[in-house]
Amino acid sequence: MAEAVPAAGAPRVSRLDRRKARTRQALIDAAVRLIAEGRGDRASIAEITEEADIGFGSFYNHFDSKEQLFQTASEEVLERWGQLIDRATADITDPPERFVVGTRISGRLGWTHPDIAGFLTGAGLDALDIPGGLAPRALRDIEAGQAAGRFTVPDPEIALSAVAGGLIVLLQMCQRHPDRVTETTVDQLAEAELRLLGVPADEAARLTALAGAEIIFYP
Repeated sequence: MAEAVPAAGAPRVSRLDRRKARTRQALIDAAVRLIAEGRGDRASIAEITEEADIGFGSFYNHFDSKEQLFQTASEEVLERWGQLIDRATADITDPPERFVVGTRISGRLGWTHPDIAGFLTGAGLDALDIPGGLAPRALRDIEAGQAAGRFTVPDPEIALSAVAGGLIVLLQMCQRHPDRVTETTVDQLAEAELRLLGVPADEAARLTALAGAEIIFYP
């Protein structure tokens, strides 16, 4: 069968380039799995390439070090997570509402995107130091809510650490006791985090219910 001709103007990707891309992605996927399993810090390059099912020497065709691989993997998986939040909150301007939608999406990762949930529980609070994902978006919303007088926390970064800790514990619970984590559990976390940020109880309940009514349309 004749090889398909790329559309006019589309760059031609060679077989070698496709193979390189697959190898690079295999390394990234292996790094994500190792972090999710809590083995990222201990894994050697030999263990990483074995997990990726590629030759040891291929590693250095793509990354200079294990640290560079794990940084790249972290940024990529967290940015996928962040893009879920962006799509769901694109039309929302109220910072607390945007925050609660992001929290509910993230709380549901245990069953909607278990690979991302596993990565987050493996990374723990170290995920706050990685560009991308929910952390910079949540910090943006906390600061905006603070500026608008909707949140009363004095230090947005401390508040971010507190709400992130709650989310990670919920995702860990989902992994260990999946029968105990439901939509109601996620709602309880979202409402509690709004109250932690200074939203009055009745308003926190209203915003959480509003997000819950619309969550079916979220990614």
